[in-house]
Amino acid sequence: MKSILLVEDDKSLNQGIALKLKKEGYRFSSAFSLGEAEELFDSAAWDLIICDVGLPDGSGLDFCRKVRQVSDVFILFLTALDSEIDMVTAYDLGADDYMTKPFSLMVLVSKVHAFMRRAKEAPAVRILSGDILFSLREMKAFRQRQEGGPEPIPLSKKELQLLLCLMENACQILTREQILEQVWGMEGQFVDDNTVPVNISRLKGKIGGSYIQNVRGIGYIWTEESFRE
Repeated sequence: MKSILLVEDDKSLNQGIALKLKKEGYRFSSAFSLGEAEELFDSAAWDLIICDVGLPDGSGLDFCRKVRQVSDVFILFLTALDSEIDMVTAYDLGADDYMTKPFSLMVLVSKVHAFMRRAKEAPAVRILSGDILFSLREMKAFRQRQEGGPEPIPLSKKELQLLLCLMENACQILTREQILEQVWGMEGQFVDDNTVPVNISRLKGKIGGSYIQNVRGIGYIWTEESFRE
């Protein structure tokens, strides 16, 4: 199911949009401030962000700027600002679309549908394996839960690269040299012999389960099949 982050400080408008999204079958989370938006953005993988420009503790434009540093998720702005310079600024910062208030909820939903069609036609943005989800847009890992949204798995940049390497080669044995080349960009020269096993051990501790197995004398394998979507 596609996920939407709704950022709007006007409670009645936020609730109105939320009800419409729910009726259309979308999964969403609502934020009423810049701080809440930043926290929610970091907590899950999103397919679309609907964001007001004027927020009580900052600007939606600043939020857009931060998001664009790490993600290419679709961003639709809602705002009472309708000057040409305001629109140009929003697009320059990375907005995909812009709606001025007041607007039609029917038109908003039509735009949401259009974004979701584009997302479906775009290259894969997630890798799923068991209860592990890797977002290629955000370069983040999550654990899927039966109730609630995905739970972030706190991993370092190198651990994320290692996890991606293993999940992209699921059910295939990777040698130490192959992992070094794909994750560290080298074939083993000037690298401590313990680099791969130490990082694998740390990753296993954070991921849990039996996803990563040591194949004695050969290398490592991600044991669950992976799927892209």
